[in-house]
Formats: sequence, C-alpha cells, structure tokens
Amino acid sequence: MMQLRLERRAAMATLVADRGDDLLVVPGLGSTTWDLFAAGDNDRNFYLWGAMGGAAMIGLGLALTQPKKRVAVITGDGEMLMGLGALATIGIQRPSNLAIIVFDNGVYGETGMQPSHTQSGVDLLKVAAACGIGTCLDVRDEAALHDLAQRLKTLRETLFARVLIEASDPPRVLPLRDGVALKQRFRAALGVKA
Repeated sequence: MMQLRLERRAAMATLVADRGDDLLVVPGLGSTTWDLFAAGDNDRNFYLWGAMGGAAMIGLGLALTQPKKRVAVITGDGEMLMGLGALATIGIQRPSNLAIIVFDNGVYGETGMQPSHTQSGVDLLKVAAACGIGTCLDVRDEAALHDLAQRLKTLRETLFARVLIEASDPPRVLPLRDGVALKQRFRAALGVKA
C-alpha cells in the first residue's frame, strides 16, 4: 500500500508561515534550503552550504546560546542520516526551544534519487525516541502538519518530527551562497555585534 506524502514546498511554507520574530530556522543542505528560500527569505534563516550532516548540531548550538528564541532545524532524511549522532547529543541536552524536523522522501534527491536508508527500514522516529527525545511526531497529512506548525509557535520542549514528503524535484530557488555574508546577516538579526 502506498503511503500518502505531502508536497515539500507547500509543507515548508506551512511550517514557516506567521513564524514571528523569535523563530530561527536552520535548513539542511540541499532541498530544504531551496524550499525555505522559496517560502520567503528571512534574515533569521541560516542557510547551509557544504555542511552535510551538520544542521542538527548547528541548531542545538543556537538553541543553547539563544534560549529566548525558538529554533527549528528543517532538514532531509539523507542529511539527518549523516548526522545521526547529533540526535544522541540533543537527547541528552534536551533544550526546550529546539525542534528537529526531517522531511523524509526516502531518497537522496541531490545525487540522483537513489533510495535512502529510510526506504530500507531505518526509522528516524524510533532513533530519536531511543536517543531520549520525548516528543516524536509522525507527520503524514495536512492535519498533522498544521498541528506541527502550531507547536512551533509555542515550542516548550525538545521535539522531533518526521514529515513524509513526495520525492520530487521542483525548480531550484537558491539563496545567497556567500557564507560570510549569510553569517553576518544572521548575527545582525540576532543583535550580535560583529
């Protein structure tokens, strides 16, 4: 039986709609970066270029150093699989302002749509729970997606969510690629002096 899957660009737009001024978003390398930029650029988006597997740890660092901000890491299954160890550290630290959201399409979309390990039984929800993350959400439809978007607005616990999305390849919409400029822009949005 085929599982229903959400359209990724629409899912991203739902998650960041009406985000407020205190939500920092770290998208993973590739599709989630393009999807976030397509949903609307924001100085509080920290786009990663060439940091495969690092999004969750960057998000953890932000959550720990910016406890009055909400932090959402929105990444893909391939990127999360490369950084699985991050879930163990997050499960130990458990910052109440951090959400790890994985868009799971079951493929490595940036390298040719090869099957990812989630197609072969690796269950990221069970991994996150085993690492000590108490709230793990399985998002498979619009109602669950809207529930997740609402939880992001009042985040008070470490949260992990797997969002099942279609394996698609919409036109790429690329944000600025200058890492120094992105860092400076993000720091300025946080009120951190250079």
